[in-house]
Amino acid sequence: MAYYFSTVIEGKTFEETIALTTAALKQEGFGIITSINMQAAMQEKLGKEILPYTILGACNPGFAYEALQ
Repeated sequence: MAYYFSTVIEGKTFEETIALTTAALKQEGFGIITSINMQAAMQEKLGKEILPYTILGACNPGFAYEALQ
């Protein structure tokens, strides 16, 4: 069972892809409440190099409020 969504975006840099994803989420009413740079974390914590990898935590405040009721 997959707990994530993924896709391949051709012809864009990693940073451009993060920006496009953030913009697409915003259009749907979501904001980014967390952004974890796993590449930097692995380097800092373990001294290990990995490919660029970012975890985006997205939230739609209206949906979140409704779910908490």
